[in-house]
Amino acid sequence: MKKQLIIVAGGKGLRMGGEVPKQFLPVNGKPVLMLTIETFHRFDPEMKIILVLPKEQQAYWNDLCVKYQFRILFLLADGGETRFHSVKNGLALADDDGLIGVHDGVRPFVSQEVIARCFDAASINKAAIPVIDVVETIRKINDEQSETVDRNNYKLVQTPQVFTTSLLKMAYGQEFTPLFTDDASVVEAMGVKVALVEGNRENIKITTPFDMIIAKALANV
Repeated sequence: MKKQLIIVAGGKGLRMGGEVPKQFLPVNGKPVLMLTIETFHRFDPEMKIILVLPKEQQAYWNDLCVKYQFRILFLLADGGETRFHSVKNGLALADDDGLIGVHDGVRPFVSQEVIARCFDAASINKAAIPVIDVVETIRKINDEQSETVDRNNYKLVQTPQVFTTSLLKMAYGQEFTPLFTDDASVVEAMGVKVALVEGNRENIKITTPFDMIIAKALANV
């Protein structure tokens, strides 16, 4: 079944404390975003890749592609006001058939096995997302009080989140609501059940300076 991928990279890097957006910071001698694209290209060199970037970052990205001689083909879509609108812009460039994944541009360490599990599960269930167990104790805040909750009832959600393309396009035809925090929540709003598959703990979302320390360590494993 045909595979496509939308990579959303609209972060401004404010939590990094620097001027360069986090997706462009180097890890192991190469911008994070390039590592992410390479990960999926290794999985399927024929996969259609759609990169979503804010307009004001596209010239800088193009310069980086020249500097690093980055030659993997991709289509470029403009970032939107929110993640929802960015994904919707990316979907406008996607073909209507097959499967399509949506992945965070700053998650370069998703494993090949997790990518395969997500696409395989989506081919059967129409919608699949990777999750990992919660290993810390969780407390729920109620006004000025808090209580421990059973962490076995919760999962941490990762990407890629994979769907049949027709389903995801239909889902993104809905009106935006702040309750749409990821693609699964958009699809679930139509009453569609989302299958859960095992993710990999190394599949971190690089957001803070501490994450960069972890990323540099992972890159050298």
